[in-house]
Amino acid sequence: MHKSSLMVFAGGGSGGHLYPSLAVADALRSLEPATGFAFFGTDRAIDANVLSACDGRVLRQPVRPLPRRPWQVPTFLFAWRASTQMCRRLFRKQRPLAVLGNGGYASAPAICEAARLGIPTALLNPDAVPGKANRMLQSRVDAVFAQWPETAEHFNGQVAVHATGCPVRPEFKFATRQAGIEHFGLDPDKRVLLVTGASQGARSVNEALMAVVPVLADAGVWEKWQLLHLTGPSGQDGAEALYRRCGVSARVVGFTKHMASALAAADLVLSRAGASTLAEITALGRPAVLMPYPHHGDRHQVANARMLVKAGAARLVTDRVDPQQNAGPLSEVLLHLMRQEEELSRLASAARRIGTSNAAGEIARHLLRMGRQARPAEPIESMEETCAAGR
Repeated sequence: MHKSSLMVFAGGGSGGHLYPSLAVADALRSLEPATGFAFFGTDRAIDANVLSACDGRVLRQPVRPLPRRPWQVPTFLFAWRASTQMCRRLFRKQRPLAVLGNGGYASAPAICEAARLGIPTALLNPDAVPGKANRMLQSRVDAVFAQWPETAEHFNGQVAVHATGCPVRPEFKFATRQAGIEHFGLDPDKRVLLVTGASQGARSVNEALMAVVPVLADAGVWEKWQLLHLTGPSGQDGAEALYRRCGVSARVVGFTKHMASALAAADLVLSRAGASTLAEITALGRPAVLMPYPHHGDRHQVANARMLVKAGAARLVTDRVDPQQNAGPLSEVLLHLMRQEEELSRLASAARRIGTSNAAGEIARHLLRMGRQARPAEPIESMEETCAAGR
């Protein structure tokens, strides 16, 4: 084994950034039991929540997104320098095998500092279209691990892009419908519609579903179906009250760490189209109705959703933000699918065909190979210099 046994994961701010890293960490520990871990995250509550049970050191970075206004540059640089110094201290105390950025601005300090020190670096890029941070960091990494082959065309061709799939946690390999039904206290004789906005919830998805529930009740759908609604921290009380009024059999949960059980219990999923969420849905072969997040400038969740739609594994409903505008298209799609068992079966089969369960292991093996192939450090322009130059 390489003289170092430390693997560094960088980034955070959402479950979509953190959960794939945890899956890779589990795979690394299986391959090399002596491997240690450090997670350079953010100061957001979701990081502390998701990483609370991880076997590794968790460091909260003060780093902030790239500034949009000139007067924000000093604050950004102050936070940037504090974050890179944090990385530098750890890297000099114990040089890592490699540093894996899991996407977003919080992965940048560790990636940039590792590149300056000649430490192998890589990026997880589960979105179909790379975000701004990964596009900026591509010249500082040795490899990119993508969920879909089509993603390679969005990079500059100078970095190796490996279409591995998106890592999912080990529990997704073993989750069963019966165990999921029991965990959430659901009726085993009814089908389950799972509604989730990912780790933080999704207000417009919640509101759209709540506008649709009475329509589905009038159509008699809830005689054979029940609802498992992961609302996010703020939507639980209102949803529970509505479902009681409508007489809908529903289990409402603000947040769960048992996403594998929730998806395993589901016969149909209504969800955002975050990359890691789609990897989990397809790993379990579940049919889905996707409402991509509408406010990203690059509309990357729309691109993600279209990958599943193209494969015949999902239906796409545009989130118009207004629940009344969403209600019509959403109720039409849900009514059709909840009444058509053959259609659900076709969507599920397509999801299973494109799902992957070995991405974490493949990425872990690649990182270990990178860590054993030391390369000399080369001078590289720092982010401070890049920002100051306006590049």
